[in-house]
Amino acid sequence: MSTTKPWGLLAQYENPAAVFHACETVRDAGYQSWDACTPFPVHGLDKAMGLKSSKLPWAVLAVGVTGSSLALFFQSWAMGNAYPFIVGGKPLFSLPAFVPIWYELTVLSSCVTAFLANWIINGLPQPYHPAFASKAFERVTDDKFFIMIESSDPKFDLEATRALLKKTGATLVEELQP
Repeated sequence: MSTTKPWGLLAQYENPAAVFHACETVRDAGYQSWDACTPFPVHGLDKAMGLKSSKLPWAVLAVGVTGSSLALFFQSWAMGNAYPFIVGGKPLFSLPAFVPIWYELTVLSSCVTAFLANWIINGLPQPYHPAFASKAFERVTDDKFFIMIESSDPKFDLEATRALLKKTGATLVEELQP
């Protein structure tokens, strides 16, 4: 064991059911600063972890509606006021003519918001994480499941947390150094 304070503990599980039940146990124990890592999505894991709903859909909706409104406003202003030009006898404000650009700017603003907000919410890019130093954690992209509990958590006690993770069926529990 190391004499420096660890970043946290990393626990390895063999299958989705084991990590799912372990997440419920960690959540019920009252831990706040922890995460689960799996090689593929595990249905219901967010609820087992007690995670709140994401704010991402609301950000995408708000910017998508704003982008849509600005696109329609700009096109109607340009055709009606700035550069009035009658094409084929159609009125200056011809909604069907505005639909392609209106739609594309709505999609563009929504997609860019989803991409950037996802990075911001998740703290990306993160070129280094203490788990990257673990040889066992390399299997997270293949066939192993992990829970990481940070030592910054108010409930974190090295031995008590290690015992809890072992009790949940972890096949490996190791300390992560900062």
